[in-house]
Amino acid sequence: MNTKVSRLISLGAGLEAQQAELADRIARNAPGEGMHECAIPGVGLLRFNSPSQPTPSVYEPSLCIVVQGRKIAHLADETYTYDPLNYLVVSMTLPVMGQVIEATPEKPYLCLRINIDTALIGELQQQVTTPAPDAAASGRAIFLARTSAPLLDAVLRLVRLLDTPEEAAILAPLALREIHYRVLAGELGHRLRELCVIDSQSQRIARAIELLKRRFHESLRIEELAAAAHMSSSSLHHRFKAVTAMSPLQFQKHLRLQEARRLMMIENIEAASAAHRVGYESPSQFTREYRRLFGAPPRQEVEAARLAGRLAVGG
Repeated sequence: MNTKVSRLISLGAGLEAQQAELADRIARNAPGEGMHECAIPGVGLLRFNSPSQPTPSVYEPSLCIVVQGRKIAHLADETYTYDPLNYLVVSMTLPVMGQVIEATPEKPYLCLRINIDTALIGELQQQVTTPAPDAAASGRAIFLARTSAPLLDAVLRLVRLLDTPEEAAILAPLALREIHYRVLAGELGHRLRELCVIDSQSQRIARAIELLKRRFHESLRIEELAAAAHMSSSSLHHRFKAVTAMSPLQFQKHLRLQEARRLMMIENIEAASAAHRVGYESPSQFTREYRRLFGAPPRQEVEAARLAGRLAVGG
C-alpha cells in the first residue's frame, strides 16, 4: 500500500471518528425531535427520528452541518442534498421546501445549525485569500460545499463546550471564528465574501430581503424595494429572482404564509385572525394560497402538523 492510499484511509477514518463523536454529543443534547437552542448563542441542534414530508420552511442565513442522516432542500426546480459529506450554506433568508430523507430512531437525522455572522465574515475576509467575487455572478443564495476534517475538528470543539457551559462563554467565540474561517477559506468562500463587498449586487439584494422581512405584512411596491436596494425596478426583479428563484411578490407571500402558520401552530390563533395579522384582506385568498403552499387548508394542515409533533424548521 503506497503512502498516498494510506493517507486517504487514515483521513477517512478520522472523519468517521469525528462524526461519530459529534452524533453522540448532539443526540445527548437534543433528546427530542425538532430544533433545540443551546447555551451557545447562534447555535441550534436539530433532530428527526424518521423521514419527513416535504415541508415549506424559511431558512435564515446559516451553516447547516449534518453529522448523521440526510436532508434535501428544494428551491424552485433545484435540489440540494446535504449529509455528513456536504454541508449547506444559506447566505440570505430563503423560503425553501425541506425534507429529511434519511433518519431512524436508532440513527436519527442530526444537524448543527450555526447562524452566519456577517460582521465576522467581513473581518476575516481581510485575512483570507480567496478569488474576488464576480459582480455579475448569478448564483443562488444557497449552496453546498465539501465537509473537511479541519472544519469538523472546529465543529467538534464547539460541540464539546455544550458539556462545559462555564467554558463556552470564553472558548465558543474562538471555535465559531475558526468555523467561519474554514468556510470562508473553502471552495465556495467567495460566495460569502460577496455579502461584505460594499454596495455589491448581493448586498443590495440582501437589503431588499431585509426590508421584506421587516414589512412583509404591508403592501410594498417594487419601486420602494428598488429604491432601498439602490437598483432599478427591472434590475431588482431580475437579480432577486436569480438569487432566490422567486419574485419579490412571491417571496413576500411565502413569508406571510409561514408567519401565519407559526401563529396558528404556536399561539393557537384562528386562521382568519392569523391571515389578517400577516396582511391578507381576503380570508378566501389566504385559504387558497395556504392550500397551494402547504397542501391543505389552514386548520386541517395545522392539526395534522400538531399530531405529527413537527414545526417546519431550517437546518
